Amino acid sequence: MYGMRGAFSCAPSAGVRASATVLGVALLVAGCSSEGGGEKDGGRGAGATITQQPREADPFWVNPDSNAARQVAAHVKAGRKADAEQIRKIAAQPTGEWIGPENPEAEARGFTEAADRAGRTALLVLYDIPHRDCGQYSQGGAADGDAYRAWVDGVARGVGDRAATVILEPDAVLHLVDGCTPAQYQEERYDLLKGAIGKLKSLRNTKVYLDAGNAGWGHPDQIFQPLRRAGVDRADGFAVNVSNFYSTEESIAYGKRLSAKIGGKHFVVDTSRNGNGPYTAGDPGERWCNPPGRALGEPPTIRTDDPLVDAYLWVKRPGESDGTCKGGPKAGNWWADYALELAEATR
Repeated sequence: MYGMRGAFSCAPSAGVRASATVLGVALLVAGCSSEGGGEKDGGRGAGATITQQPREADPFWVNPDSNAARQVAAHVKAGRKADAEQIRKIAAQPTGEWIGPENPEAEARGFTEAADRAGRTALLVLYDIPHRDCGQYSQGGAADGDAYRAWVDGVARGVGDRAATVILEPDAVLHLVDGCTPAQYQEERYDLLKGAIGKLKSLRNTKVYLDAGNAGWGHPDQIFQPLRRAGVDRADGFAVNVSNFYSTEESIAYGKRLSAKIGGKHFVVDTSRNGNGPYTAGDPGERWCNPPGRALGEPPTIRTDDPLVDAYLWVKRPGESDGTCKGGPKAGNWWADYALELAEATR
């Protein structure tokens, strides 16, 4: 993609994105507990249940019908108990729900209603900026600025007053800095990001973190002013290491340097696949894409022991492909073998 950030397995494929109706049925079948005490089996087979994490350490919603949860159920049904327990390391943690382009209001409503019933906060990822990903594995996005504004409006209507934490537009600011976004679209992108932050922050219980790159890219001096132009001052903070592999220590150091340049803003760290740090072999231009030998990182939590770090989050959903490289399926599609490798390599 661009060698500095890493491609995203961003929004799920159309086959796994859930409308509000489909999601509601799935959660009803799963028997989602409002107190997080556990979900009923729903015919998945003994040992396949997925429960919520303790609210005081991890207030984010665990989707009991995620790809990982379905994989656990499939392994249990097939008698592969050891593999089921490995994949449970993923299925038991809250991960980002990437809102799709076609039905943002229904999806946002479905996820936030399910989270609200469980007494948790929905973790949503918005990734539909026009001219997204510079034509690489996760290319696409809204057709134009008006379409994007309408999409964000739909997300906002779907969230309403329910609790949500939003990771806004991975790579959108970074690609303004590295020149990947054509010059004629740059002013519009700043305006769209600023507008999205304003719309989302008008909601009563929504937090917004604008993506700000990772420890392997550039220097905070290159991105802090673009972040301000994009409206980070109105956001709750920024996000680092989304869909990437830099260690938590490196990511926090990067975040602190950047925070010092934008008024002490807080930030969150994507720890989903950084357990073994970045991949350093092979083609430097694609080290970010389905690298072998990686591992799950710190579990999601708001107990970070650092006043500037609001949370460790699994923004990227472990087990979903970065793109059609190293034998992987399309970006965002579930890859069972890679998920198992990540889980088995986790210390």
